[in-house]
Amino acid sequence: MPICQTAIGFGIVAPTRRQVLTAIASGFAAAATGGLPGVAVAEDELRFVHAFGETVLPQPARRVVSLGYSTHDPLLALGVVPVATRQWFGGYPYNVWPWAQALMGDAQPQVISGEVSMEIVASLQPDLIIGIGSGISQAEYDILSQIAPVLMQEKGDLAYGTTWDAQTRVIGRAVGNTGKAEELIEGVKSRFADIRTRHPQWAEQTAVCAYNFGGETGAFIGTDTRATFLKELGFRPPPALANLETNEGFYARLSPEDLSSLDADLLIWVSTSDAVPDIVSMPMRKTLKA
Repeated sequence: MPICQTAIGFGIVAPTRRQVLTAIASGFAAAATGGLPGVAVAEDELRFVHAFGETVLPQPARRVVSLGYSTHDPLLALGVVPVATRQWFGGYPYNVWPWAQALMGDAQPQVISGEVSMEIVASLQPDLIIGIGSGISQAEYDILSQIAPVLMQEKGDLAYGTTWDAQTRVIGRAVGNTGKAEELIEGVKSRFADIRTRHPQWAEQTAVCAYNFGGETGAFIGTDTRATFLKELGFRPPPALANLETNEGFYARLSPEDLSSLDADLLIWVSTSDAVPDIVSMPMRKTLKA
């Protein structure tokens, strides 16, 4: 659970180290994701250029395997129930969290846990596989592409670096519902704008999301979903974060003896609930202003 640390104290808000460090990003609740390139070159045909090559959809997809850890969120919001989802954390049925469960209807999608099983994916006979935010390799992509067209992150993006709006937009195109995708994006951005208007003081404050798993401490940075969420609310990241060496582009490890990069007005800890005592007892945590 994320743990919110402020001058008032702690509040439990919680996942596993690999799950959090590899998820990503993400996605935000019901809306999920600016613009992966793709140009229709024939009626109904859609082309997408991405990090692993080019994907062609002969027509909008209907049977979708969602391998991204949160790509089922935009799919459901767009009215498409995936035939498979990827297990993350939380223990919710079919890995669908409360905000989207009503959109499932009576569907019972396959849940893929751990490494992607090519056999399971093939058995589902999908017409689209979404690999954005999944962490699959080029080799896995090549195999999956023999089963069905596969969408990946935009060329130049990190494996878990696709923003929520970009993700929603490209998935909207892939399922033939660009209008609804833009509505979702505009709706979420409007809510963020409203929050920033109601809390103008946040623009003068800093905020950071940190983690503690198995004795390792670090900060989520860059295009990570958590870091982006805080920016969308109007907060600024602590300047020291810019000097950190990143791992996989969305988080940076920190020494427990030097937590100065986390010195912010708002500090949110992401960990498991049983790690709270370890976080509370960290000697250098007590030197932070949050």
